[in-house]
Order: sequence, then C-alpha cells, then structure tokens
Amino acid sequence: MLLKRPVLDRIADGSITEIYRRWKRPTVRAGGTLNTSVGQLDIVSVEEVSESDLDDAAARNAGFDTAGELVDSLRSGPDRTLYRIGVAFAGEDPRIALRQRSGLSSEEVASLDRTFAGMDRGIDDNRLECVALLRLLEQNEGVRAPDLAVRLGVETKWFKARIRRLKTHGLTESLPVGYRVSPRGRAALRRLG
Repeated sequence: MLLKRPVLDRIADGSITEIYRRWKRPTVRAGGTLNTSVGQLDIVSVEEVSESDLDDAAARNAGFDTAGELVDSLRSGPDRTLYRIGVAFAGEDPRIALRQRSGLSSEEVASLDRTFAGMDRGIDDNRLECVALLRLLEQNEGVRAPDLAVRLGVETKWFKARIRRLKTHGLTESLPVGYRVSPRGRAALRRLG
C-alpha cells in the first residue's frame, strides 16, 4: 500500500487513522506492519465497507473534509472492493537500528546464510548469489535499479524483489536514487563473502 508523504506525516501525528482503498484484493492484513519513510505503521484493521458507509466523520478520519472528497479520491474499476484500513503510527522503522549494527553474532551469520541459500529457489540456472548482489551495490552506490538489473541481465522487478529482501535483513538501504550497503551489510560481506 503506497502512501504519500503528507498522508504519512498525518498518520504519524495521529490526525489520520483510516485509509480507504478500492482493491481487487487487500494488499495488507490486520495485525501486520508497514515500513514507510516516516517509520513503521501498524495495520490495525482491514474491513470491507460500502460507499454508503463513507460519511463526513469517516472522511475526516482519512484526512478529507467531506465524504464527497474521499469518494472522489478513490480509484474505480471493475472487480474492485472498497476497504477501510485502520492505521496507527508504531514508531521508528526497526530496520534503521538493525542496519547500523556493524557486528554479527554467529547466530546472525547462520540466519543470513539460510536466508541467502533460500532467496533464489525456483529461479532459472543463472542464479545470482546474494553476496554478489551486495558486492554489486557496494561498487555501485546510488545507481538506479533498472541500470543494475540490465548489467546483470535480469528483470528490474526480479532485482528489486531481492534488494527488498536484503533491506528487510538490514543489509541495504535505499537512497533518493539507488541503494547502498549498510554497515550490517558490510559486516555480512566480511563474514560471508
């Protein structure tokens, strides 16, 4: 679920507590979290609603003045269902603290080794080692994902999915353009590469 920065800021300050989306199927689940540029959000609830449920109070909870403005903001299309997503600010993105750690315990190395071993299952014979991905990012800080994907001969979507997995483990971080290897990622390279 993509949210623009002004909306994220208002979720963080508590003035927005609900998001409305028309989806073919929900992209978040109740009890989950969402890491964003302002920190981590809790997904409090996800429930199907009808447009008749959208009154001015719902609009204000979603950051609009009127129900009409809220309805006008919603994507339309066939086979789409309207959902109300309850959201709350949970705090700082936990990956930030994780990626700043430059030391790795033996247990963390073993966990990363298992992660690396399982990341490319089901991909064709040109499997790309995760360590090689980290080395590529280390040598190409700030380079756009499509440009790196071309260099590797893989699709951008495939490349970005693997970078997101590395980011989840605190090994990389996004820049305004491209990525860089985090201190934890450099520690992983020293231990695993």
